Amino acid sequence: MRINVYQKVSLAFLVFLVVFWVLLFNSGSKEGFYNYLYSFLFGLIPLIGGFIAMVKSRMWGGFGSAVGKAVFFIGLGLFCWGFGETIWSYYNFFLGEPAPYPSLADLGFAPSIFFYGLGTVYLAKATGAKYGLRNNFAKVFVALAPIILLGISYYFLVVIARGGVLVPLGETPLKIVLDIAYPLGDFLALTIAVIISGLSFQYLGGKYLYDIISILAGLAVMTVADAVFSYTTTVGTFYNGQFGDLLLTTGLFLLTFGVLGFCSKLKEA
Repeated sequence: MRINVYQKVSLAFLVFLVVFWVLLFNSGSKEGFYNYLYSFLFGLIPLIGGFIAMVKSRMWGGFGSAVGKAVFFIGLGLFCWGFGETIWSYYNFFLGEPAPYPSLADLGFAPSIFFYGLGTVYLAKATGAKYGLRNNFAKVFVALAPIILLGISYYFLVVIARGGVLVPLGETPLKIVLDIAYPLGDFLALTIAVIISGLSFQYLGGKYLYDIISILAGLAVMTVADAVFSYTTTVGTFYNGQFGDLLLTTGLFLLTFGVLGFCSKLKEA
């Protein structure tokens, strides 16, 4: 497996963040400067990585190719998420709000799911997923995968994360909309990811196989991370630097690491 310089830097930064998180967790701190600092720092992964991906998408022909569109939109989604986290950190550091949700930060978070989900659709086109539909097994897989994932997502995102109540009493309309929109967006992106991996795995060979797998894994981890976020904000146990933030760090890193793999064209061995 070959990784480029952008991926190496992001991997080194992930190691730093994991060490930071372990020290923060062992300290028992649940509020204050270092909790806010961790939240700000892990948001730099998608912010910077997403920007690089958008710029480098031109090397694939930009909007003139499926790969260029996939790299751009996944990068845009990551950049939006990082921008939202920057606004979140502003609330933390300057307004003293540890959990600004809903807030202006959602102007970055909300569209991020749409954009990297759209990027995943173009990734499907680029990897030839449509050719996998030529056999009956694939058609059954496409029909059953969304139903199975919907059941799993409902269990984790509603039964566990929201105590079996989709719309709890006392919550603001905006929070209710966002609590539904985020998991729904994650579900759609994850469904697309599973279908892609199931239909086009044999077409994913070559130099960028592991980068594509990293993107798909990132979507799966983000689904779990958003479930944890929804649960902790609903029951009032959220704090910056909790385990859910480590999951977000991991999911965002995997997405960023994968898309950064397309930011340099590898030479044939």
